[in-house]
Amino acid sequence: MSETCPVCGLPREICVCEAIAKEQQIIRVYVERRKWNRDVTVIEGISGKDLDLREIAGKLKTACACGGTAKNGRIELQGDHRNKVKEFLTELGFSPDNISVE
Repeated sequence: MSETCPVCGLPREICVCEAIAKEQQIIRVYVERRKWNRDVTVIEGISGKDLDLREIAGKLKTACACGGTAKNGRIELQGDHRNKVKEFLTELGFSPDNISVE
């Protein structure tokens, strides 16, 4: 017998919790200027409950060829990668209408 999802109770093969979570997230992408004039791209609004924030951060760091971290419920990437981040999050299944780039 297959495992069931603890959230919806459906079998893991047909569970849609992750897809629903991605569609409902409102994500904010912006650049912060740190000391020594370093730019940091910050991604906020991805819930760590339904999605693995560290896994998404790792994929983003690989796609943008930069360093970064996932902490305090947000992802920080070294450098200005706003446009790449929006494209990549759309490829991961997040709704482009819910991603605001500032």
